[in-house]
Formats: sequence, structure tokens, C-alpha cells
Amino acid sequence: MKAITIHQPWASLIAIGAKRFETRSWKTNYRGPIAIHASKTDPHDMIRSLPHDVQRAMYEQFYDRLGISSGALKRMPTGSIVATAELSDCLKSVDTWTDGYELEGRKLIYSPEYEFGDFTPGRFTWELTNVRMLDDPIPAKGQQGLWNWNPD
Repeated sequence: MKAITIHQPWASLIAIGAKRFETRSWKTNYRGPIAIHASKTDPHDMIRSLPHDVQRAMYEQFYDRLGISSGALKRMPTGSIVATAELSDCLKSVDTWTDGYELEGRKLIYSPEYEFGDFTPGRFTWELTNVRMLDDPIPAKGQQGLWNWNPD
């Protein structure tokens, strides 16, 4: 199965269904099953680097979707496969407007989704569907780019 390594808290946002699009500087022609791997990077460092409104939007998603009002960062696994999904499309971001971003095919991205990625025009947006969070994350060593994960 193909896999992609993503820093926390974004990997967990995908796993809980709050982030449906992963943004990258590069395009992929791959479509199909994909494992979501959370990198070993400490989520505390990542969160601290974000604007306060983005931090708040992330915490609201963990509260709304999981009922977690505190300790969300402690629950974010690192160095593990946290979910599986279908990579169903790869669209170029083409424009920005007052309420969000526009992708190829006139697909629109609204808040809070656009706060969880870099939708700058010219970047690529990977659409993830049928996301399934794993009950127990599976330890795995990640890699850059798309890589092959053998779930044995």
C-alpha cells in the first residue's frame, strides 16, 4: 500500500476527518489506497509555530469530533500509521478569494479546511476520501514522498 508521511497535528486531523485535503508542492498521478503516517516530529513544536487562530481551529476540531477538551497533543501518535484513506484526486490550487480557495474544476475550499493546508495558487491538493482512523496506530518508519508500506 502507498503511504505518505505527514507531521502532527495534520496527520491526526486527517484521521478524525477534519482535514480532507493534503497540500503539496508536487503533483501525483497515483490514485488509490493510501496509509497516513504521522512523522516523529513533536506536535508541540508544530502547534507553537502556527498562528493562534489556526491553533484554535485545530483544537475545536478535536473537541467537536472526539470530545477532547484538553490533552489532544498527548493523544497524537508519532512514528506510526494512524489512518488509511483513498487518494481520490490531485487538483491544482488556482485562485484565492475572500472566503477560501478555488481548485481546478471550480472546487472550493472553505474554513476551517483551508487553515489546515497551504492552498497557495500553484500548489497541489490531494483529496482524501473514505478515511478510516486506526484504533491502534501501527509503528512504522516514514519516508519523504510517496512510499510503500507493507501492513503485515
